Amino acid sequence: MKSLRSKVHYSITPTLQFRIVHENDDYIVVDKPPFLLIHPTKPDNRPTLWKQLRELLAFEISGGGQVSIVTRLDRETSGLVLVAKTSASARRFGLLMQRQKFQKEYLAIIWGWPDWESRIVDAPLDRQGKHSHSAIWLKQTIHLSGAPAITEFHVERRFVKTTTNGNKFSLIRATPQTGRTHQIRVHLSSLGHPIVGDKIYGPDENLYLRFIETGWTSELERKLLLPRHGLHSSKLSIEGEHIWKSDLPGDLAKFCIGVGGQPSPSNYA
Repeated sequence: MKSLRSKVHYSITPTLQFRIVHENDDYIVVDKPPFLLIHPTKPDNRPTLWKQLRELLAFEISGGGQVSIVTRLDRETSGLVLVAKTSASARRFGLLMQRQKFQKEYLAIIWGWPDWESRIVDAPLDRQGKHSHSAIWLKQTIHLSGAPAITEFHVERRFVKTTTNGNKFSLIRATPQTGRTHQIRVHLSSLGHPIVGDKIYGPDENLYLRFIETGWTSELERKLLLPRHGLHSSKLSIEGEHIWKSDLPGDLAKFCIGVGGQPSPSNYA
């Protein structure tokens, strides 16, 4: 049974809104905006997707339902999130993930024009602090002792922005075969094409520390160009069951307007 809520926008704050893409009795698929946390990280009243979904699904929860987020995204990453509404569906999705029946696709805006059209990166990831110094505890790095990580990349479009002194950029479609922390971001950075706006894996990790201290400043804007990393979860599918898509959001679509022409987000999702 499809809920009437499926076409409604719910506003958390004027800048933190999520959209319901699909909903039935077992699960809900949400299009998450950037800057909205998935789960609470501190004992405060900061908005999170989990909190807002618990309010939205209060009736279902009172009847024995739950909010179990199946596919998670970083705070700055936008796009599709699958949420189980019952323990049975959460278990089923967990088994499907183990059997690799899920497929995710992301769109990423990167610095430069790659000299390839398609590329597969097979490089294990581990927390950098275990092997070398990093002031950022969660920062990941490629290391032979790490967990297997494989990402497939395809160039969707190359463009030049005259507003950034003619810098070259590309829109990339990324299909991760594994689900490691920061996987796409690390793999792209390892290729010499970090994601635009990435405070950790971009030009200098100290920009992240500066952002924590001062917030967004004109200096950070000059160096990063975007106030969040340009990564969007654009497609989520369960083999033989469902496919959900999400267009490139407005902030990233606007950035992609360059000499190469104006993108049509629906073509990339």
